[in-house]
Amino acid sequence: MRRTEQVILTNMCMIEDGDKVVVQNRVDGWHGMSFPGGHVEKGEPFTDAVIREVFEETGLTIMNPTLCGIKDWYIEKDIRYIVLLYKTTAYKGTLRSSDEGEVFWARKEELSALPLADSMAEMLKVFKEDSFSEVFAHEECGTWLYDFK
Repeated sequence: MRRTEQVILTNMCMIEDGDKVVVQNRVDGWHGMSFPGGHVEKGEPFTDAVIREVFEETGLTIMNPTLCGIKDWYIEKDIRYIVLLYKTTAYKGTLRSSDEGEVFWARKEELSALPLADSMAEMLKVFKEDSFSEVFAHEECGTWLYDFK
């Protein structure tokens, strides 16, 4: 049995300020509301990647991002896609939108009413609930199923 596989590494960060969080209305291939984030570059430490991505997409410099979980699934038979999920309450700068989508502050209690990007509702469980640290997505008979660990 092979112990290695191809992996695509990405990240996402929930930036909290009291009862509000930064939300991004994505305009790339994954449409809808999500938290800012993006790809980890080859050789880049994971924490550096989330700090860089958040800055590129929001203009905010985050500090002390804490890894709170992961989402993973296979995009092809042998290629795993992993999203490292971070949280932080420490940031500086002025919020600004980017080519990746409009960013704004939203109340946490209103998140579920927003037009969320696919699987964002499942990721919110990992961000919000300490009892989960992973959501593994898998497709069965054309339907995506989510296992929480």
